[in-house]
This record gives sequence, structure tokens and C-alpha cells, in this order.
Amino acid sequence: MSGWDDFYPLPMLPSWVPGAAAGIVSLHLIQKLLFPYFWADLRYLLKVLVYGLRVEMYRLQGRIVTVLDKFVKLAEKQPHKPFLIYEGKVHTYRDVDRRSNRVAQVFLHHGALKKGDTVALLMGNEPDFIHVWLGLAKLGCVVAFLNFNVRSRSLLHCVSSCEPKILVVGADLLGTLEEILPSLQKDVSVWIMTKDSTFPSVHTLLDKIEAASEDPVPVNRRSANNLKSSVLYIFTSGTTGLPKAAVISHMQVLKGAAGLWAFGATAEDIIYITLPLYHSAASLLGIGGCIELGATCVLKKKFSASQFWSDCKKYNVTVIQYIGELCRYLCSQPVKEGEKNHKVRLAVGNGVRNDVWREFLDRFGAVKICEFYGATEGNICFMNHTGKIGSVGRTNFFYKVRLVFSFPKSMRRTPSLVTLAIRDTQKRNYSVRWKGENVATTEVSDVIVMLDFIQETNVYGVSVPDHEGRAGMASLILKQNTSLDLEQMYKQVVTYLPSYACPLFLRVQEKMEMTGTFKQQKFRLVDEGFNPSTITDPLYFLDNSKKAYVLLTKEVHEMILSGKMKL
Repeated sequence: MSGWDDFYPLPMLPSWVPGAAAGIVSLHLIQKLLFPYFWADLRYLLKVLVYGLRVEMYRLQGRIVTVLDKFVKLAEKQPHKPFLIYEGKVHTYRDVDRRSNRVAQVFLHHGALKKGDTVALLMGNEPDFIHVWLGLAKLGCVVAFLNFNVRSRSLLHCVSSCEPKILVVGADLLGTLEEILPSLQKDVSVWIMTKDSTFPSVHTLLDKIEAASEDPVPVNRRSANNLKSSVLYIFTSGTTGLPKAAVISHMQVLKGAAGLWAFGATAEDIIYITLPLYHSAASLLGIGGCIELGATCVLKKKFSASQFWSDCKKYNVTVIQYIGELCRYLCSQPVKEGEKNHKVRLAVGNGVRNDVWREFLDRFGAVKICEFYGATEGNICFMNHTGKIGSVGRTNFFYKVRLVFSFPKSMRRTPSLVTLAIRDTQKRNYSVRWKGENVATTEVSDVIVMLDFIQETNVYGVSVPDHEGRAGMASLILKQNTSLDLEQMYKQVVTYLPSYACPLFLRVQEKMEMTGTFKQQKFRLVDEGFNPSTITDPLYFLDNSKKAYVLLTKEVHEMILSGKMKL
């Protein structure tokens, strides 16, 4: 009996097939070894290209679609879906649309605003920040977001630099307004979010909003001629002097709003925003991202480490925003039972240290952390979409092929590009980053030398164990025949500087050390830190509990290092 092979002989494979198969396997192994993220990078690139093509198609068709246009469409499409949740109260897409219409109507009839005029907004995190922002945008105004931590001279500089016709101030910031009101340009009309006012020549806004019509203003007021036209001013942190206004176009807003979508967020997500809305991360990536997705945002007045996870559970949060310090604050909280019992699946932000990243994942569960780096006024953004541990993580394969840029290795493991400024001996304005904020040492110096007993000051940053960034320290040279007035020093810095910019440590020296090119010497001072055991100069510490600068003794130093003294 013949075998089956006699009836069904096996076909012979062409001679090239084994070689091709071996080649494919080899290429796969090489790709895995040398370019392990190739396919992830390709998928991400294609996703971004599709978004860009969609925007370009709109342009070619003569349709300029802005983030505001998308919001108005969503208010029609899903009017009853929650857009904002604030302190337990739900504001639907329709609610926010109608209240922003009221704001637009008020300024249309009372504000004498023209399309293209600038309005400065000094408000904290609250729904009316968004109502005023969108309402002014519906009038075609450029809105300038002011940092509510900035005070006095710096705030006046910010207001004057964007040349607003109107300044809108939140009800909880009237004290800040009172400081600058006498020096404010007379041609700036001031409106406050209250129903009555004790300030002369200051308009009230809340009463007029409640009395205004909910009807939309004419669409042609908000229509953009092109995506390059300005829509926002967002102030940089001022690492090289006073804060500077970064001009944000419609296109930049669209790109920022696409960030959450690019990282994998969807319309079903609930995004928790605790960062200040004056910052591009919260306003563009957070609020803009919610609009791009048609999602829901839980807005917090101010970040609270103790309430963070309870809020996430209460509101079924699935996406969180962070800065590196925020994650460290969460990890520093006492351990509680059930910390992994939440629905958060995605965390988007920047500046988290590698050790904090690992601790965060171990303690709070399998949350995908997506890092990005992009300056407000920059022209490129790095996005760590693969979740590789490290601040920027790695360079996208296709970025390297297509773009020319410098990407120092330190960026991949350090929480901030401030490292580059610290290592650059040519930098005249030496940056310090503390509590997630960039600090301009020149601004701190300018405030301190206003004191009549200070001859000169040198401000720099020192490392504090278990704290991210660098704490501010000021070396002081006193004028002849004067003494250090610690009470005046405290009053000066807390009055004229944001809380995060107030120097934590003071060092009184006999003479200021200079470099060979007659610049202030900082590097030795940085290395010496604030240790009273090794420094013979008098040292002082800003004790917030006592609201005063106190002598930095060895005992106080030990309490700071052990974490018993809160910074």
C-alpha cells in the first residue's frame, strides 16, 4: 500500500523563503534590541498626524475651528453632560455655555470692548474663571491669565506688559488688588467678581452677570481669521527676571488641548484638575483637553494632599494632572488602607523624580504615568507616551529622524530643565525651582535690596533632602553701621514675593564673592548649603509657624533634615 506522500506530495518551498524568514526574524530582533519603542512611536506619530491633517483639512475648506467652537458645539450636542464639578456642584456643558454668554453680554454692553482687545484675568480656581475666560473669548478678546501668587511690582509689570483694557479680579483676591490699585494705569477699567464694591471707580461684575441675558453674542465676534492669531497671554515663571507674557495662538491652544487625547484619554474619562488655571498645564491641557474630548472635569480650588484620593474616589476620577512635587506630596502622606481602591488609570504631567515615580506606582497601583516637557513659549514638546520611567523618558525615534534638537541626557532623569541653568556658568540669572514653581533669583534680589540696611544680596538655590527642586537661599551683605532687621526682612519678602519665592535661608557675609569675570559667585555657596556645623557665617531660617526668620541652629538644621520641620 502506497503512502499518503504518493498521492499528496508535499510542495517544495522556494529556496529564498528560509532566507527571507531568517532575515525577518533578524530584523525583528534588531528592532527589539535597538529600537524597542519603534511601533509605539509609529502609532503615536500616526495619531498626531491624523489630528494635524484634520486641522489642515478644515483650513483648506475655509473653516477655522477653534477650541471655543468645539465647546459651543458640545453644548448643543450634549447639553446635560457634566462639564465642571466644583465643590460638589455640577455645571453641565449648557450651564457653562449660558453663563459665559451672560459674561459676554455684560462686557458687550458695559465694557466697550472691541474684537482683539486684551482683558487681564486675576482669579483663582473656580467655575467663574472659566465662565469669564470663555465669555471674553466669545467677544473675540485676548485673555491674559495672571498668576495670583505674584504681588506688587511684579503684578503691576504683568498687567502693564499685556496692555489690557479691563482687569477682572476674583472676590478672594481683593487684598491683592488693593495693593496695586493706587499704581495701576488709569486707563485700565477694573471689575471685581462681587455684587458691591468699597473701591472707588471699580465696577462690580457678579450682579451684572446675574441680570444679563443668556442669549449668545453674534458669532462673528469670536470667529478667527486664522489659527495663528493671538487668543491668550500666559505668563512664564520669570526665571530670567520678571514674568514675561507668552503669546498663545489658536493653533497652540488646539495642540495643548489635544494632549490628553494623544495620551489615550476619552470622552468617558473624568479629569481631576488641582493645578492653578493661570498655568497652561491646567488651562490648555486640562480644561482644553476636556473640551477636545467632550469629557468631564473635577476642578479643585487648591491642591490638598490629604483630600486628593478621597476626591478621586468620590467623583470616580480616571485621569489626574500633576507636577513632580504633587506626586511627592501624595507619597509623603501617611499610609491608609485601600489606597489602590480608585479608578485613576492615567496621570499626565511633568517633573516627577524617578524614585517618586516608582514609589507612586508601588503605593497607588497601576496608573500609567505620561510625562511631557514643553515650555509655554516653546516650539517643540517632548511626550513620554510609553510610560518609561524618567522625566522625559527617551527621545521619540521619529523625532530623531525628522528634527534637529539638543536633548541632554540629564533631561531624561532630572525633574526639570532648571538643571541646565544651574550647570551653565554663563547664566547671569540663576534659576531656582521650588514647590513646582520656577523662581527668578533676580526678582528676589531686587526685593531684598530695597531694604535700607542691605548693601548687596546673592540669591541661589540649595538642595534639601527629600524635597524636589531647590530651596531659595540669600547671601546678604549689610551696609556699614547697620544690623540685620529680621522682622523687616520677613515683612519685605512676604509682602512683595510669592510664598514659594521667599528665601527659606539667609546667610550674612562680610563680603560678596565674585567670579573672575566679576559676576556673583554662586557655585561654592550652593555646595556649602545651609549647614551651621560647617558654615561660620550667621544663618537664619524662615519658620512659617512663627512667621519670622529665626536663627538656624544645629538643632533646627537636624529637624529640617529629619522632616520634623515643615518647609
